[in-house]
Amino acid sequence: MATETISLAQSSEAARREAIARRDPRFDNTFVFAVRSTGIYCRPSCPARRPRPDQIVFFDGSAAAERSGFRPCRRCHPQDGAGSPDPAAERLARLCLEIDHAIATEPDRSIKLERLAKRGGMSVHQLDRLFRKYLGVTPRQYADARRLRRLKARLRSGASVTEALYDAGYGSSSRLYERAPVQLGMTPLTYRRGGEKMQMRYVVSPCPLGLVLVAATGRGISALYLGDSKPRLERELRREFPRAVIREDRKGLGRWVAAVVKHLQGKQPKLDFPLDVRATAFERLVWEELRRIPYGSTRTYSEIAQAIGRPRAVRAVARACAMNPASIVIPCHRVVRRDGQLAGYRWGLDRKRALLEKETAAANQVQHRASARHMST
Repeated sequence: MATETISLAQSSEAARREAIARRDPRFDNTFVFAVRSTGIYCRPSCPARRPRPDQIVFFDGSAAAERSGFRPCRRCHPQDGAGSPDPAAERLARLCLEIDHAIATEPDRSIKLERLAKRGGMSVHQLDRLFRKYLGVTPRQYADARRLRRLKARLRSGASVTEALYDAGYGSSSRLYERAPVQLGMTPLTYRRGGEKMQMRYVVSPCPLGLVLVAATGRGISALYLGDSKPRLERELRREFPRAVIREDRKGLGRWVAAVVKHLQGKQPKLDFPLDVRATAFERLVWEELRRIPYGSTRTYSEIAQAIGRPRAVRAVARACAMNPASIVIPCHRVVRRDGQLAGYRWGLDRKRALLEKETAAANQVQHRASARHMST
């Protein structure tokens, strides 16, 4: 089977930026990135806060970064072997490409671990360890995830369930349906029909910005709206999920609503709720990046586009922000224009401004208290 080879050490700038945005450990020991504003260089997987794209400088290794005057990060220790191509990581990348190629060109052909391991020059046990070490999943789990991604794309494009399941490489409908509740959160037909008969609960509560509506399935939050009229918010929810079975549930969602209200009051900076939202692959990419924006900070649309490796997709990023169904949890209000001015916001520019002002003030208070404690010690 002919496959494309890849060298992580010679990856493009776009691939490197995506690796940094995803904190991808597969790119560790292949390059480092430095931050002009701090004078520090890091591994791609460093857990530290991500800098602005225009502040990043790439180097093939730690020696080159230090010759340019940058010092190593104390969190990820990039000087420990950074810049030396990792043969195991490069081998993994080639094997992943082989799996991707097989699913795209021969979807009905099963992935034989013995054959894959032989092509990588290792045993099946070593192959399993390699995937678990770098990706946290087994080779079969990786293949399942790629096959599921292909299935979702075909379902969203309007293909029938039968067409989509065979095109994605599921040998039988029973194999797909036994995995569907875990992988899709619903049956494939329900997914294709936009959540038909999906069970959804919601509650509307007063908040510092008027009213907030929180709606969720058994898997997580599906919608979070802001407004001034409960009937209008309820109509908006039913318009967005016209085929779902929706009922009000004040008690069941009380804990989540209380956390949202505290967040809007500036008392709970982090909202780490599970989500159950429908999205295209691009929208999900944008929304995941929005959730990485620190509390009290903002990013521009172009910075988000750069961070996801699509620097020319600024307008598409803006559209993805506008399509966000779970405001606050997916903080699209933290995205502004390049000149710092506020752009459109589904729930009104006044609310966007109030949100940013509250977050900035709360973040400054936390920083001030931390500085005071430091001074007193």
